[in-house]
Amino acid sequence: MKRERATTVLREMLDRLEQGTWPLNLVGEIHLFGSYIRGALQVGDVDVVVQHTTDKRWRQESLEAMFSGRDSYVAMRQALRGQRRGVSFQFQERRALEDEGIELLLLWRRGEPITLARQRLAEITPDPTAGRAPRDHVLPAYEQIADLLPRPVRIDLHRRCTSGAATVTAFPLPDAQTLSAAAAAHVDERWTLNSPLRRAAAAALAYLENTGQALDHVEVHGRYVDYRKTDEAIECFVDLGWRYWRSANRYLDDGQAWFEVLPATARQPLHALHITPVPRS
Repeated sequence: MKRERATTVLREMLDRLEQGTWPLNLVGEIHLFGSYIRGALQVGDVDVVVQHTTDKRWRQESLEAMFSGRDSYVAMRQALRGQRRGVSFQFQERRALEDEGIELLLLWRRGEPITLARQRLAEITPDPTAGRAPRDHVLPAYEQIADLLPRPVRIDLHRRCTSGAATVTAFPLPDAQTLSAAAAAHVDERWTLNSPLRRAAAAALAYLENTGQALDHVEVHGRYVDYRKTDEAIECFVDLGWRYWRSANRYLDDGQAWFEVLPATARQPLHALHITPVPRS
């Protein structure tokens, strides 16, 4: 992503913060790190750290998301970035990043005027000699698509794979349709023809089918292909664009594989991560 576009994304985020609608009224601090603050002319995602408080509504919605396996931060991400892409948010991670020695730049703190944040943003000058910051917690298996993996995901995968608890493979995922009537009906029931999630789910199911995976033992984006199955019967969870990643540890710990499709978009080439737990001795 060109620096000019990244700057526009950040300016629009500050405009939304200034409006102060829920849940942005909970945001306490915004910090930046990575290639953008180093002045790079080409950046991957803009790395943004968000510290926030909670309220009754936040706690209730987070509890509902936890029980349904959803990401509780979807609403805040959408409120911050709108329809824009290219921002990687780290929530409540300021201290952990500082402990790792990662340089953070304060963009805004609650109580300050947004004009001060805009001034700080304008003072981050481009540097043609600054390359992109190296991605941390990157394994050779997914090095080529590391920009598609949020930092918390990279940390989780790095920990599991280097400890021998899991293996991961990454590969291009071609568009395809499953031959299973039940799986095709499942996709038809859940998503419209133009839905990016439909495209991603269909490609994932077709791939798994071709590798010999029984699709009635697959859970797709929070629902079983065969609704009569129980958790014990599930062998693989298919996630579309990191929506359920917070549940990945539970599935992997239970010996179930994880199949991640990224990005779940309408036109960009699809990629997949197949994460397989290593049986415990």
